[in-house]
Amino acid sequence: MSEIRDDQSSGEMERYRRAAEDALQQLDWCIGYLHGIRKTQISRSLAHNRNYIRSNLLERSEQSLPSAETSEE
Repeated sequence: MSEIRDDQSSGEMERYRRAAEDALQQLDWCIGYLHGIRKTQISRSLAHNRNYIRSNLLERSEQSLPSAETSEE
């Protein structure tokens, strides 16, 4: 019986992980778009938040985006 619960729990965790990854991909697109229309302060803030989510909540290494490393204002 506990094996079934473990399978359900791991399946549920996998769905949440995939949903979080999908949301981060959408956030990546938004960051790129905002950078492209020269809203660099907003894109930098979102990139910082994205890195926090990846490293602290998903326990993954940070991934830098080109728009996060810009000096444009």
